[in-house]
Amino acid sequence: MKTIIKASLLSAVTILMLSGCQSAYYSAWEKLGVEKRDILVDRVESAKESQEDAQEQFADALEEFSSLVNFDGGELEDVYNTLNGEFQDSQAAASEVTARIDKVEGVAGALFSEWEDELEKYESESLKRSSSEKLRDTRRRYSSMIAAMRQAESKMEPVLTALQDNVLYLKHNLNATAIGALQGELTTIERNVQSLIEDMNSAIAESDAFIKEMQN
Repeated sequence: MKTIIKASLLSAVTILMLSGCQSAYYSAWEKLGVEKRDILVDRVESAKESQEDAQEQFADALEEFSSLVNFDGGELEDVYNTLNGEFQDSQAAASEVTARIDKVEGVAGALFSEWEDELEKYESESLKRSSSEKLRDTRRRYSSMIAAMRQAESKMEPVLTALQDNVLYLKHNLNATAIGALQGELTTIERNVQSLIEDMNSAIAESDAFIKEMQN
């Protein structure tokens, strides 16, 4: 019977998630013993993983672009197809990062709102004060982490824009002259990708620290 009930609740959670009813979604998870705090930790972990994946993808795209500007023979159309594929994969990786950060913000807002409301339910002033201080500290750590995530996220757009421009240019100019025209872009793209990776490393470190604190 318990297994059937749990399965039914999981199905309900899935439906609520798809329908976008967040309050009911969190309530359904709580019936399974999963609190907003747990969901937040899980979503921070997922956002961190998406940033790690994006780091790897943007590094791969840079490597392919570097190979392009050093092109010394072969089918230019194949080179274009490869670079275009890297651009599309980078777009998808960037979208995933944004989606997962948005989910972190969604559950964090619900958690902090609930935490504030429940402070008024305390009878003990000392416990209320302690919980209020814990909320303030958690919010501070969260704010630092989410700012780092958004900062890294903002560095993806310049790289995507540059890759898109170069892919479009190459698409309509499949010749050696086009390769020469793109060589001047490499330094800028390298610099932007390096800045992106550095900011993502900072965001990942912030995420690890936040997860560790939340699990203590």
